Amino acid sequence: MCKGRAVGPTASYFKEDCLKRPVTILSLATATPPHELSQEAALQTSRTLLAAQFRDFERMSAVFANAGIAFRQLARPAEWYLQPQGFPERTAVYLEVALDLFVAAASAALAEARIDADAIDTIVTVSSTGIATPGLEARAMGRMGFRSDVERVPVFGLGCAGGVSGLSLAAKLARVSPGSTVLFVTVELCSLALRTDDVSKADIISAALFGDGAAACVVRVGDEGFAEITCNAETTWPDTLDIMGWNMEPNGLGVVLNRAIPAFARRNMAEAMEKMLGGQNLRIGDIDRFICHPGGAKVVDAMETALSLNQGSLDHEREVLRLHGNMSAPTVLFVLDRVRAQEMPPLSVLTALGPGFTASAVTLRRAA
Repeated sequence: MCKGRAVGPTASYFKEDCLKRPVTILSLATATPPHELSQEAALQTSRTLLAAQFRDFERMSAVFANAGIAFRQLARPAEWYLQPQGFPERTAVYLEVALDLFVAAASAALAEARIDADAIDTIVTVSSTGIATPGLEARAMGRMGFRSDVERVPVFGLGCAGGVSGLSLAAKLARVSPGSTVLFVTVELCSLALRTDDVSKADIISAALFGDGAAACVVRVGDEGFAEITCNAETTWPDTLDIMGWNMEPNGLGVVLNRAIPAFARRNMAEAMEKMLGGQNLRIGDIDRFICHPGGAKVVDAMETALSLNQGSLDHEREVLRLHGNMSAPTVLFVLDRVRAQEMPPLSVLTALGPGFTASAVTLRRAA
């Protein structure tokens, strides 16, 4: 697959190769767990859980009102989070709920593509909010009907960038084996990382932002679908490991989340995007629509500023955030689903920021 960082003759070769063998997104499906929580209820639940451990909770609580979120869906009812939950208990919920969401999203994507599960040659699974060994795709085999010789590619650690980076990886695997069919599934249960001891500002922010969800796509070379994946690119900034990620703690995964992310995006995203598009002989102004991961209301504002977009133009991003919160990796695919429902623009870029600190981008052309 062509890389946006390529320059000179290499870029021309890969670009020509991409055009000769475009990878098409045949289908896209999303899924959320059944337990919906309003933002007002999220504030009250967080106050009950966290205020005693964090002296400045009330001052920080304004983040709930400013997050741009009205609802989110969770792996468990709010009452479950009010009880002490260790890592084994959180993992048990992850294995149950993440598997259910995997099956729901994957089944819907296969149905839309009119493909049976036994026609899938490769499964790419992206998830960073729980640990499953064997992976979710192996656990789903009996329920889904995948072939015993299906190739499994589980990926951990991509965080919020996983929806874009995972789709890029799925497209690469389809391109190197023309005729093969690749299923990409991403599942994140961010709520299971809620920390109730040693509470930090990052925990308050994450409690205000994150929800749970899943998304799935089927991709294949040269088939009918709604968009062609033509190129991908990534930029990882040096010395930024402390911006986003996990700490391993006694009760599981503890969030690392820097409040400076919106300011960082405003300062750095335009230059990074120009470099990522440069290998495709494209500029920011050539793109009809940027389809962005809505990490939060301030991040959406920052992306509009950085990419010289009209204020309010990332409308689908704000609506997904309002209805679901930040679900990490699947979120940007929820946005893509809303964009394609209206009609895919001729040329768009799917993009997200994630741990590394990394910007990931995939260039999409509307399928003929």
